[in-house]
Amino acid sequence: MRALGGPAGGRALCWRRGPRHRPARVPASGRGVWASGRPRPQPEEGEAAVSVATTSASPVSSGLSGRQRGSEFAELSRLINAAGLLERRRGYYAWRIAANVGLFVLGATVFVVVGDSWWQLLTGVYFAVVFAQFAFVGHDAGHRQIFASRRRNDLVGYVHSAVTGISYRWWVGKHNRHHANPNHEDEDPDIDIPALAFTTEQANAKRGLTRWVARYQAWLFFPLLCFEALMLRVSSVQAVLRREVKHVRLEAILLGGQTVCYLTAVLLVLPSLKAVLFIAVQQALMGVYLGCSFAPNHKGMPVLAKGEQLDYLRKQVLTSRNVRGGRWVDFLLGGLNYQVEHHLFPSMPRPNLRHAQRLVQRFCVRHDLPYSQCGLLSSYAQVLRHLHTVGADLRNEHRRPAAH
Repeated sequence: MRALGGPAGGRALCWRRGPRHRPARVPASGRGVWASGRPRPQPEEGEAAVSVATTSASPVSSGLSGRQRGSEFAELSRLINAAGLLERRRGYYAWRIAANVGLFVLGATVFVVVGDSWWQLLTGVYFAVVFAQFAFVGHDAGHRQIFASRRRNDLVGYVHSAVTGISYRWWVGKHNRHHANPNHEDEDPDIDIPALAFTTEQANAKRGLTRWVARYQAWLFFPLLCFEALMLRVSSVQAVLRREVKHVRLEAILLGGQTVCYLTAVLLVLPSLKAVLFIAVQQALMGVYLGCSFAPNHKGMPVLAKGEQLDYLRKQVLTSRNVRGGRWVDFLLGGLNYQVEHHLFPSMPRPNLRHAQRLVQRFCVRHDLPYSQCGLLSSYAQVLRHLHTVGADLRNEHRRPAAH
């Protein structure tokens, strides 16, 4: 496993402490965790406060057998179940979906009323946020957080993909592979990106333009996110054309219909130049928003090298980072700021994640497991610092004088 405190690509099993983590207060007794609209008794008592600072102990060399590690997660699962945190929150999602539809209708009304105006670029900014909020609900549906039934979740997912222009089945397949092996160099598709390098080995393997990009990737990271929505759409179309998704015909109709409706609506209201700029602003900022929501979750956290394996609990906790910030950040990041809890229990409804954090955080401290958490800006700083470190060899190579 690659340590983050030393040179990029190093194999030492040490863990970096988070930047000035503050202790998080935890209720000392059973105030209850709210789930499904009613309080539940707190399963654990007697701990007034815990620190979320990471430890320096190596979880791999903890001396626990595979059975003991499995029993650790079973213990955590019992705590989560006892708190009722895996129960569905259909009322919350009914409100969330209705709110998103309302925001979409409001934006469409403003778009039509304003008409041919440069102010429509601000409408493009607005729709970037709205489309991302639809994508967050699609994400939750893909994890079966909304309904117990796969079919009902898929229905919600397909409808939301008809708004965002992203293939639902392609994305779910890719995202499930990520969840199965987060930050695994050989198995996580989210760190197998042509334009970026997340380990020294990946950086050294780059050639041509991508090698130049990897050299300065920390500086180019946010500009590159402007193309994220476009690349998601391109990958979706490719998956459908290659018949790599279930229900190919349905996916083709949804993607094609979304593209036609989107372009028609824009071109009916705006002349060509304004239409192109509107689309560029909306799609670019949607990509930045989605990228900024997903990047803090794992980027800059330990990367498992090829052949390395951890038990489920450690694989999910050690590679994930939470982002503090309260309800505003919860909304802004679509609940992805509770990444540790989300990876441990992917089907847990979004509004329950913040309640689960109290239990998971305390459990990790008790079992000497590093629990990473920081503020939003600090998370971006850690991501950029890691990207900059990974590209160091390429920059040094570029500066090295040629041998005579």
